[in-house]
Amino acid sequence: MNIILMGLPGAGKGTQAERIVEEFQIPHVSTGDMFRAAVKNETKLGLEAKSYMDQGLLVPDEITIGIVRERLGNDDCKNGFLLDGFPRTVPQAEALTETLKEMGQSIDHVINIQVSRDVLIQRLTGRWICPVCGSSYHTLFHPPKEAGICDKDGGKLYQRDDDKSEVVTQRLDVNIAQAQPLIDYYAQQGLLRNIDGEQEIDAVFAEIASILRG
Repeated sequence: MNIILMGLPGAGKGTQAERIVEEFQIPHVSTGDMFRAAVKNETKLGLEAKSYMDQGLLVPDEITIGIVRERLGNDDCKNGFLLDGFPRTVPQAEALTETLKEMGQSIDHVINIQVSRDVLIQRLTGRWICPVCGSSYHTLFHPPKEAGICDKDGGKLYQRDDDKSEVVTQRLDVNIAQAQPLIDYYAQQGLLRNIDGEQEIDAVFAEIASILRG
């Protein structure tokens, strides 16, 4: 079973990836892990990728898809895989389709965890941190007993710059714009499976598992 997992920041993709991998016994193949392994093992493509990353440049698609192909050719992917963080663009998706075809494989499902923009903003801007002990709180999921005050030491909670509303909103809008062409591509292929990510975590997984079990 070959799966691509999609979802905007805050949609709960990481949590669901862990559960899918455990339930269906397939490897979690993330872009970051693939690049780190290729660089660590000093593969030809890994070294080429490193030369771009060291300069702060984007790694060209042909190198990226080559690294993906190497990873998906490993023994642990024989019974399937969960791709996370790749593809990010339609050209990458097209290259992945061709690469898998050459390997005698294809994508079975593209799971897209949908959460509204407003809910994502609530989730992503709700984190507050204690400057004294480093404890983390969330206004929705783990609020302090007294608003703005750490339960442990009475420290005044603060919000990191990248958790502030204007930064989160800008980041989300960029992600939404980038994801839409890919969503459209896989919808046209008949592979897209939209999941309501605003349900409880167990309910989200139950819906995903039902689709994957067919």
